[in-house]
Amino acid sequence: MTTLPRPTTTLTADDARRIALRAQGFLGAPDRRAGVRGVLRHLGAVQLDTISVLARSHELIPYARLGAVGRATVESAYWKPASTGGAPARPHAFEYWSHAACILPVEEWPHFAFRRRAYRGRPHWNHQLPDGAYDQVIKQLRTEGPLTATELGGAKKTSDWWDWSGTKVAVERALMYGEVVCVERRGWKRVYDLAERAIPGALLHDELDDAECTRRLVRLAGESLGVGTRADIADYHRLKGEQVDAVIADSGLVPVEVEGWGKPAWADPVALATPPRGRHRTTLLSPFDSLIWERARTERIFGFTHRLEAYVPKPKRVYGYFAMPVLAGGLLVGRVDPAREGSTLVARQVTLDGPKAVPAVAQALVEAATWVNCTDVRVERVDAPELREPLTRELAGLLG
Repeated sequence: MTTLPRPTTTLTADDARRIALRAQGFLGAPDRRAGVRGVLRHLGAVQLDTISVLARSHELIPYARLGAVGRATVESAYWKPASTGGAPARPHAFEYWSHAACILPVEEWPHFAFRRRAYRGRPHWNHQLPDGAYDQVIKQLRTEGPLTATELGGAKKTSDWWDWSGTKVAVERALMYGEVVCVERRGWKRVYDLAERAIPGALLHDELDDAECTRRLVRLAGESLGVGTRADIADYHRLKGEQVDAVIADSGLVPVEVEGWGKPAWADPVALATPPRGRHRTTLLSPFDSLIWERARTERIFGFTHRLEAYVPKPKRVYGYFAMPVLAGGLLVGRVDPAREGSTLVARQVTLDGPKAVPAVAQALVEAATWVNCTDVRVERVDAPELREPLTRELAGLLG
């Protein structure tokens, strides 16, 4: 077992919280010049999910950091290819399996080679691959691509979610192997193209070994988290603990001790170089936001228990279908379960961490409503009934 150096830096729990907030883009002035692409590069991964309430999660991520950036601008920033110097247009991003299905900066393509190799060596799959289907998909993409699964011949055999057609099985297998890449979501459908056409050659052929890949992803996770435990770092790109152990000593991260954590931690040395200061964002957070996507870390840093209840039977839900934590002053001060009815943003259920949270929750609701072109906000239920009237009064003042 590798002997790790003893920490020479001790952080308070508040230090660690502020470092994490700055690393995730919620403390200090946002880099508006870099925009959505800057957010993606800074985070290293933006999770995708099918649920759309206010907007889809990959839209909510830059919104939470930059404010009311246009939704069309977000999609264009992720998927619109760039052409420079007469060279063929290339994507800025691609979709692959990281923390989950994520949008990733295209320059990180080489660092997922270890995962593509692992999929190629996988002995069992949930779907059988029909004879000839793989070669047919590759041939069709080479001739006609980029294409959706529907354009390739159909995504499903029946209406059941996982009852994939042979074509869909083949193209998803090719995606996991890295022969095919998802270069866009069009109407939520993946758009597939050959990696040899979509990925710049210098990246496509930069085949790193497993240790180089995991070392880079561990470093990226540490930079994106600011400070984290072994489990935090492993979870960011869904690495195994032993993969982290094998490379963390030479990843560039430094060991630190965080008061109250009770576990070894590592930090980005750049994050330790200057105290984290600046203005805090007040915003609604997607449940799939990388600031809070790991429950144990969220509880450790914010003292806040967060669970997505969309897949919980309705009678057992506590906070609502898509409860969005409210970030204000560097703390999680409540939750809102939103919906949209025409031009009204409906707060079906609001949970507040006391009267002091009322102005922040109202501000977050009004900003979110404006972003999705709603002109009114209606509150249906407040868990603390005595705070309902102060919240509606605050909302009325902000809405004018």
